Order: sequence, then C-alpha cells, then structure tokens
Amino acid sequence: MVNWSAKSSYTCKDLEEIVRILRHPGGCPWDQEQTHQSIRRNFLEEAYEVAEAIDRGDVDGLKEELGDVLLQVYFHTSIEEDAGRFTLDDVADGVCKKLIYRHPHVFGDVTVDSTDQVLSNWEELKQKEKHQDTQADAVDAVARTLPALWRAEKMKKKAAKAGFDWRNVSGALDKLSEELDELKAAALEGNGDPVEELGDLLFAAVCVARFLDADPEDALHAACDKFSTRFRKTEELAAQRGLALDKLSDREQIALWRESH
Repeated sequence: MVNWSAKSSYTCKDLEEIVRILRHPGGCPWDQEQTHQSIRRNFLEEAYEVAEAIDRGDVDGLKEELGDVLLQVYFHTSIEEDAGRFTLDDVADGVCKKLIYRHPHVFGDVTVDSTDQVLSNWEELKQKEKHQDTQADAVDAVARTLPALWRAEKMKKKAAKAGFDWRNVSGALDKLSEELDELKAAALEGNGDPVEELGDLLFAAVCVARFLDADPEDALHAACDKFSTRFRKTEELAAQRGLALDKLSDREQIALWRESH
C-alpha cells in the first residue's frame, strides 16, 4: 500500500500526485506499461465523450468527462516528466504564452472592432508562430488526425484565404455534380478509380457545406439520425405486413422507405 490519505475533496495537485503514484513502483502495473501511443486512442475517445455531454446538455456528465480529459493531459505529461523533457508547468507556460501572444487586443495595444477581426488576427499570428510562410504551408499543417470532413473543411477555408475558392454556391454545386458524374463513370464504366472519385465527391460536398454555413460533420450526423429513424419505421412496416426486408425487391423496399417518411 502507498502512503495516501483520503480526502473529502481533491484538487488538480492531488490528481498530479495520484498519476505519479500510479505510474511508479508500488503503483499500478497497467499504468506503468502505458506509452503515448498505447493511450492515444483513449485521449480521442475521452474528447468525443466531452462533445457528447455538451450535445446532451448534461452538465454533470460534462464535468466527469472533462475530468477524464484532464487525466489524459496529466498522464501524458507524467510520461514526459519521467523522460526529463518537460513538466506540467512547462505545458502551462507554453499555453499561457500562446494566449498572451494571440490576444494582442487584450494584452497589447492592438485595437479590434469585431470578432471576425479577432479571428483573422489569431490566424495571422498563428501562421507567424508556426513559421507558415504561405497558405500552402497552412493547408499542409491541418492535422491528419481530424475527422476527414473537418479536415477537408479546414483545408478549404485556409485555401480560401489565398483567394482560391468558388465565387458562390453555384460554382461549388457545379463541381459537386461534376464529381458525381466522374464517380459514376469510374464505378459503372471502369473509367478511373472509383475510390479516388468518391473522395473527390465528398471533398466537393464539404465545399458546398461552407457556402451553406453548415458544419459537414453535423450535417452527416443529422443524416445518420434521420436514416436510423426511418430505417426503424421501414423495418416495423415490413414486420406488420409479414414481410422480410431481405426478400423484397428494390422497388418494394423503396416503397416502404417512402411510406416511412
């Protein structure tokens, strides 16, 4: 047993100490075996659970999930502290300096008139900080680990800052139609790589979403929810009539699907 006294309430300092205990001799064998890579997915899952709590409006759940994310921050930092590369204070120092640098209208003498100007300044300062000399550098810097729709959206936004964009939604829609035709040609006629063309179609759809001020991830999630609801109704209709979906023709399935709307 480790030397630890229970409390009625704990602080961030206590969390730091608990992680230290778990990761060192006398602590937990599992925790001691973990690396950045082995718990990388855990970090992503915890972040998504935070988002889920936000979407549900679940304040208690949000508090719990933020704690799980905070644990991941402390855990990864503890690994680096053991390696002698940085500490939790170094992490805090870095983000404090970043916030001060990117808010010159608060901590400096820059004047802004709108939140749009704040965001524009933020991006400009970020590019200087990251030594991104061109918009192509900024596009390349978009994290590959983002969900693909968000990655496409961010890349297109950054390219648009260099003036590389459609003038309006009409041009984006025309491109979407063009990519659909190319996908059909590849999938039905063997004229090209259908997977590549599918990717181009999805990227074009994200470009359309930008002009509609729509988050492509939210749009696709809404479509998933709609599909789930309608599929359940379609299956129920089939069951009420003694029908098996897998035995119906395409026309019969479509008829049930339309009825379920």
